[in-house]
Amino acid sequence: MTTPEFSNHNYTYEDYLKWDGQWELIDGVPYSMAPSPSFAHQYMVGELYAALRDYFQQQRCVVVMAPFDVIFASSLDDKSAKNVVQPDISVICNREKITEKGCVGAPDLIVEVLSPSTALKDRNEKYKLYQRFEVKEYWMVDPLHRTVEVYGWHNGAYEKREVFGERDVLVSFLYPDLKVCLHDVFQRLS
Repeated sequence: MTTPEFSNHNYTYEDYLKWDGQWELIDGVPYSMAPSPSFAHQYMVGELYAALRDYFQQQRCVVVMAPFDVIFASSLDDKSAKNVVQPDISVICNREKITEKGCVGAPDLIVEVLSPSTALKDRNEKYKLYQRFEVKEYWMVDPLHRTVEVYGWHNGAYEKREVFGERDVLVSFLYPDLKVCLHDVFQRLS
């Protein structure tokens, strides 16, 4: 096993499979997943996972927490893919995309919980990546400001649907009957 050299910005999924530690690959550029996330980050992931799991079990979709690879490729055999990420939460409604190695293709919904070490990547590189590969809905959760930004795929691009605060009930763009009481999600972070 190895680690990537940062002078090379043209890595592929084949390279990614050989690396030690946890990494993401965006447009051939490696990003380390160290250091470990904070308590607030992991707490938010757990609370949102529980809320989403309860809803999506009834929809016959799968909800998965990181670490879980999302490989933006047409098949697992495509070792030349340059985009492999580990979203905090992925919702996959097409079970044919799920393999033992991860999700091949775009999940229906991705949730990223921002942390100081990942916020810029989540807001920029991942936002553009998820939009380009047509992830239907993207939530960016900010534990510090206690907000959730919801972006929905519309007419070939993301459209910001709403920013929900800790006293709001989040309503999904893609699944309008999916509602999450954010007071319940944020309350233990005080």
